[in-house]
Amino acid sequence: MKFSSFKEKFLVFSMNITDSKNLVKVNQILPIMQEYFGNSMNLARIKFMAFILYALCLVQTVSLHKLAFAMPTLVERDSNLHHIQRFFSNCSLTLDMVARLIFLLLPVKDGLVMSMDRTNWNFGEFNINIFTLDVTYKGIAFSFLFSLLDKQGNSNWEKRKVILE
Repeated sequence: MKFSSFKEKFLVFSMNITDSKNLVKVNQILPIMQEYFGNSMNLARIKFMAFILYALCLVQTVSLHKLAFAMPTLVERDSNLHHIQRFFSNCSLTLDMVARLIFLLLPVKDGLVMSMDRTNWNFGEFNINIFTLDVTYKGIAFSFLFSLLDKQGNSNWEKRKVILE
């Protein structure tokens, strides 16, 4: 997109998903993420993660195309999409880092409900059976640990106990 004036840029900026409220929300989470990731990641990546997190909350799906459209930036959706793809292919986030970040971002630390879930997908001839451990806040489950099960169907208590330990 080419802009001939600041006013035109501002109008497109304010008409798009991006407005000052969206940026305020991103800026609220940014210091928390900087504190947590500051030693292991540069500021540009931390900011980009804040944009992704904002978009995830907005669209409530992990579809990269929808996330790219919902990110509060001035660039085109395809640019956001390529940036997201590069971010996930180049940035190493461990499950431990993600789990700790989820707990860090929750506004309350006590009275949380833990839940277990299992989902089974068929990908061609492959069976993908995933067991998750989630923390539930205001009716939304945030998965922070998972394990691929080696069989179709439910897991037994012994298998779940091993995963929880």
